[in-house]
Amino acid sequence: QVQLVESGGGLVQPGGSLRLSCASSRNIFNINHMGWYRQAPGKQRELVAAFTSGVISYADSVKGRFTISRDNAKNTLSLQMNNLKPEDTAVYYCNAVENSGTFWGQGTQVTVSS
Repeated sequence: QVQLVESGGGLVQPGGSLRLSCASSRNIFNINHMGWYRQAPGKQRELVAAFTSGVISYADSVKGRFTISRDNAKNTLSLQMNNLKPEDTAVYYCNAVENSGTFWGQGTQVTVSS
């Protein structure tokens, strides 16, 4: 079992920045897939950015603006979000996939509005 807790969401103006963090209850070194997903009202949950087998991937809509990183020593996954746009408004979820299953955090709200 892996428990994931997100933090760092909030209200920000367009063009602003936020940094999301995801704390894992255990060591993440051997977790093959960890990523950030988001779900806007009335829309399906979508991948934002992820590490999979050491390879980083981003949704086209966030390339050049968002940066995913992981700190295996601190068991944390982060998402630096710059130049935020109103269309980035969503609940952001941390995700981990390993042999024992798929795990999700409770989500953190990001609202981009003037």
